[in-house]
Amino acid sequence: MEKSHIIEDIKNGKTALGIEFGSTRIKAVLVGSDNTPIASGAHDWENQLKDHIWTYSLDAIWNGLQDCYQKMAEDVKAQYGVVLTEVGALGFSAMMHGYMAFNKENELLVPFRTWRNTITEEASKKLTEVFQYNIPQRWSIAHLYQAILNKEEHVSDVAYFTTLAGYVHWKLTGQQVLGVGEASGMFPIDIATGDFDQKMVGQFNDLVAGEGFSWKLGDIMPKVLNAGDSAGTLTEEGAKLLDPTGSLKAGIPLCPPEGDAGTGMVATKSVAQRTGNVSAGTSVFAMAVLEDNLKKVHPEIDMVTTPDGSLVAMVHCNNCTSDLNAWVNLFKEFAESFGVEVDMTKLFSVLYNKALEGDDDCGGLLAYNYFSGEHITGFEEGRPLFVRTPDSKFNLANFMRVHLFTALGALKTGLDILLKEEDVQLDELMGHGGLFKTKGVGQKVMAAAVNVPVSVMETAGEGGAWGIALLASYMVNKAEGESLSHYLDEKVFAGQESVTLQPEAKDVAGFDVFIKRYSEGLPIERAAVDSLK
Repeated sequence: MEKSHIIEDIKNGKTALGIEFGSTRIKAVLVGSDNTPIASGAHDWENQLKDHIWTYSLDAIWNGLQDCYQKMAEDVKAQYGVVLTEVGALGFSAMMHGYMAFNKENELLVPFRTWRNTITEEASKKLTEVFQYNIPQRWSIAHLYQAILNKEEHVSDVAYFTTLAGYVHWKLTGQQVLGVGEASGMFPIDIATGDFDQKMVGQFNDLVAGEGFSWKLGDIMPKVLNAGDSAGTLTEEGAKLLDPTGSLKAGIPLCPPEGDAGTGMVATKSVAQRTGNVSAGTSVFAMAVLEDNLKKVHPEIDMVTTPDGSLVAMVHCNNCTSDLNAWVNLFKEFAESFGVEVDMTKLFSVLYNKALEGDDDCGGLLAYNYFSGEHITGFEEGRPLFVRTPDSKFNLANFMRVHLFTALGALKTGLDILLKEEDVQLDELMGHGGLFKTKGVGQKVMAAAVNVPVSVMETAGEGGAWGIALLASYMVNKAEGESLSHYLDEKVFAGQESVTLQPEAKDVAGFDVFIKRYSEGLPIERAAVDSLK
């Protein structure tokens, strides 16, 4: 789109803004009337381990949001000479799950418990048994029930609980709502109604009836909305909270807040059946939009939904690139010790491509990237680990290859259940996230891990912030009765190019050898967790 048209879009409010709270970055993406990004801003942040709980403070949430928004607004001013005062539609998304509980005075009762915590095993197992539906440890309902089992005093005072995306949306609009995709990471969804499963809500109330709480579960959860539904408008208070400079006007319509899984599906056009996507960054998760229900309950497989309510099987792993990035930073430090100025983009490219020169099975090397616990392999805590035998082929190529392979080790463990045991059919996986930034490398490794063609679009780097901007755009620009899938096909991705890599037989065989070593070596990781306190 020409610059003059972009300026007209900005002045006339024909834009949509998406802001996503990722694990390490808050990102804002502004799109024009053709749904392509025209400005962006970002704020880096990190979770904190406090009293054995992974958390972000309320100050970190709001300071990060304001800084991210301000940088995007500055980008608009720098590129187009326009002060941003309004946008056509707005949406927020965030890393899914977790627990934010508030009393009737709207005060946060305990620090935000993020998805990264693996502290709800007892609750997860009990709820899975009661519901006959897999309830992962990071789901909001597992956190609530674990707090009840722990006899935590705050539970009796809960008037509302939600996710990070739901919290931010509530504070900016006054609306206690969630998009169905995000809601499906709080509590199971009934696909037929598009709402929380009322039978299971009743089962939960029966389960805690003896506790004497004044609340019922349905009273303290958000209202569930579908993609395209109106989710309120930006209030005067919300506008000042988002933009303390006062430039942004109130009254902007908001779409339902979504989770990063849903925005990833939208950003990769993976909302139709037999499509799937994989998001690989700090954490990694793969989504497969199903044709039918799975044959049985698997604790390794989460059942969630697309933002428009289709059933999705999800394999979610807590760890992906954190350890890989730590090793790359070590090489950066090494180079700088010799006075060499390091370009990080080039360093990642060189090291990632070096991995393609390694042995198919990584030369017998083994690594675990567990910064935190990993439920799929049964770990409540993690210890990053590299190990080899004296006769392993220890060189840089194999070293980088094993760290790329192990970034997908837990994911491979879960996907094998979905693709081999359940015989789920996928025509292709769309890749997005940091692992795919170095052209071709992460994509090739992913194809080897899952033995499915992996495609990456040129917009893959925009990620979930672009995805939630598209959901905001869909809400205000869709034709009557137009489905989300049709809108994405015709008004977003039409004519957009993607690069597809087919799995190579030798790479698939090499990954299978590696994953056998990975599975057999898990007692080494267990010893590290038990021995290094």
